[in-house]
Order: sequence, then structure tokens, then C-alpha cells
Amino acid sequence: MAAVHEEVPFSEFLHRPGAAAERLNEVRTLRLRRRDADDLALVRADQVEREAVVVDFTARLLAGLVRSGAVEAVRRVLEEALPWVTFLPESDVDELLSELITVAQGAASLENLSPIATLLGQWRHTAEIYSDPALLEIINREPEGDLGVVDPPEERQ
Repeated sequence: MAAVHEEVPFSEFLHRPGAAAERLNEVRTLRLRRRDADDLALVRADQVEREAVVVDFTARLLAGLVRSGAVEAVRRVLEEALPWVTFLPESDVDELLSELITVAQGAASLENLSPIATLLGQWRHTAEIYSDPALLEIINREPEGDLGVVDPPEERQ
């Protein structure tokens, strides 16, 4: 394979879908550019299956390392993989690691990586707040005045 990704206008894909599908023999992913909507990706099904196997393996390996007592090694590597972790308090790093293992295993079992990306995005935003003293002060400030009546939560059935 010469290239990993290639961009193709969506209209070209619509006019010549066979040619676009043939390009997948040369590239891993075709990015279908659209004018008025998010781009789409065209990828071979076997590639998606291989990636799901890798994610499942990685999630299980991470969980196994933590269960085996190698938590400190995982924490050090975590700071290399996610440099923004530096700004999180130690207790939050532990919570991130715990949530990451749980979510990664669940996401791998569903073959849906979106929950992992969401979790990492949320923790990154938390690190951004800790990295900026002005933001941290705003977040930790007690609200002024009465915030009004809060309705009780509805009961689940």
C-alpha cells in the first residue's frame, strides 16, 4: 500500500462507486468529502474487524496490567500517551485509569470506539481546567445568590 488514506469527493464516489471501491486495494481508507455535511469514511469490513481485535486486546492487556499490580508502570506510560494527564491531581489520574479500563473493555465488546473517545475528551477538558488557575478558580467558586427551585428527579421504572 502506497498511502494509508485518500480523499475523494462524495460526488465522484456516487458517479463511480466501483472505482472508489477498487481504490481500497491500494489505500486503507477513503475519505469521502462532502460540502454540506461531515465527511464519510469508506473502509473494508475486514479492516474494521482487525481493528476491533486490536482494541479488544489492548483493553484486556491494560486491565490485566493493572490487576497484576503494575499500576505505577501503567501510570508512567499513561503520561507519555496522554501528556495532559500531568495537570490532573493524583486521585483523578487513578479515576481516569479505572474509567478507561472499564470503558475500553465495554467499547471493545460493542465494537464501538466512540465511548473511549468521549471519555478521553472529557478528561482532557478536566485537565485543561486544572492547567489554568483562572478557570479552576471560576469552576470552584461558590455560586452567588439563590439559584431557584430544583424539581426532584423523576423516578425510574
